[in-house]
Amino acid sequence: MPQTISKGYKALLAEANAVVDTVPAADAIGLLGRDDTVLVDLRDPRELEREGRVPGAVHCPRGMLEFWIDPESPYHKPVFAEDKRFVFMCAGGWRSALAARTAREMGLKPVAHVGGGFKAWKEAGGPVEPVQPKPKG
Repeated sequence: MPQTISKGYKALLAEANAVVDTVPAADAIGLLGRDDTVLVDLRDPRELEREGRVPGAVHCPRGMLEFWIDPESPYHKPVFAEDKRFVFMCAGGWRSALAARTAREMGLKPVAHVGGGFKAWKEAGGPVEPVQPKPKG
């Protein structure tokens, strides 16, 4: 018997977007390099290798976000303890909305996400640099 889901991804996204600021990609480009803002790229390494990355963005695979934010975690990253605005980005704006909401619930403030994600970033003319695949072995 299939499991019944009480709340689908669309409801979760709507809830996240109701409480998290969405930054249009064209505006997000202007945040690049600012001392008061950290751009966080949530895409996985394969996506970065395939599409490129935002120069200067912090790469945090979505599956590690909660562990990197929490100072009690053995995986904590000091960048998430800085008193800055955190703007999350994924490929299309879904993972970043959910991640920004989670980060906010964990106490990270202020947070936002890039509407339309990396796809919108590229379409708005945002800078992209190539990522070399890691050697296998």
